[in-house]
Amino acid sequence: MSRLLRYVQAWVDRRTGRPRYRFRRRGFPKVKLPGVPGSAEFMAAYQMAMATAATAIGIKRNAPGSVAYVVAAYLDSQSHFGRLAPGTRAIRRAILERFREAHGDLPFAIMPPKFIVWLLDQKRPHVARNWLKALRALCRFAVALDFRADDPARDIKLAPIKGDGFHTWTDDEIAQYEAHHAIGTKARLALALGRYTMQRRSDVIRIGRQHIRNGELYVTQQKTGVALVLPVHPALAAIIAATPGDHLTFLVTKHGKPYNGKDFSEAFRAWCNEAGLPVRCVFHGLRKAGLTWGADQGWSTHELAAWSGHKTLAEIQRYTKAADQRRAARAALKRTLDQNESATGSVPRSNPSVPLRS
Repeated sequence: MSRLLRYVQAWVDRRTGRPRYRFRRRGFPKVKLPGVPGSAEFMAAYQMAMATAATAIGIKRNAPGSVAYVVAAYLDSQSHFGRLAPGTRAIRRAILERFREAHGDLPFAIMPPKFIVWLLDQKRPHVARNWLKALRALCRFAVALDFRADDPARDIKLAPIKGDGFHTWTDDEIAQYEAHHAIGTKARLALALGRYTMQRRSDVIRIGRQHIRNGELYVTQQKTGVALVLPVHPALAAIIAATPGDHLTFLVTKHGKPYNGKDFSEAFRAWCNEAGLPVRCVFHGLRKAGLTWGADQGWSTHELAAWSGHKTLAEIQRYTKAADQRRAARAALKRTLDQNESATGSVPRSNPSVPLRS
């Protein structure tokens, strides 16, 4: 071959006078290449070197084949871990770092499915679901790179989570909060951003004036990477205009710095406590309240998803299904009362949504 292949270095062995070759790519293991370029043995070794995962930071400190070794390789993999959305990467990194810290010395190749089941059984349902997603991705990576022959997480299933998750704020709870925190306060702005944008905490704490142009909010969701353009609700626009601030984000700490997720949750909990609201009222419940309101207005699943950024409609359909049920029940009662009025000439109840007494 007249030209060396990419990442191949050549030199002459001073002792024997023969040419030597090695694969050297930044961030990847160094590999000696036998034979001469173009030969079967040389090309086989070269192709294997090109397919090897990058050497993760700290991977040399881990025993090859151990849980710690595989986790380090996965976190450094651009084709597996690197392609995930930033929010997903942050969640999975935190989970896998804890997994590595607790079980890093175990041999990954013989980790049985029952070990993963035992691990998940110790977690709360929502936490276990995130752990299973992270471990499934790690196991698929391990199989792809021959760290093990089978996927121990493939057939593991978790029991369905009962309940609707985070509490959806009621109209009375929102009114109670607003009665305590006046327009112009940071607490009131926080509620309005959650209620009227229907975005997650991780996105709301990053929103600033630079994200609003011509009455539209431009936001790229941290968890999913989905880019949204949302019309700014008139009530939110009025509250933003009435709240002083010249920082890059609307919501800042007392030191003028953007909130991180944990600090904002603590601040919002304090604002809810000041308003006398129960612990079930958390920030994510405002996102659900906004979507519930939209469903009650007759928004379609696709219209709700245009606001929420959900990639699948299964979660969104829960809101429209509940709204459709309420509308159908009210319509049925109104039709019955109207028929009774026509038949008897009686005056129907003023509020048909209130059931008749027996």
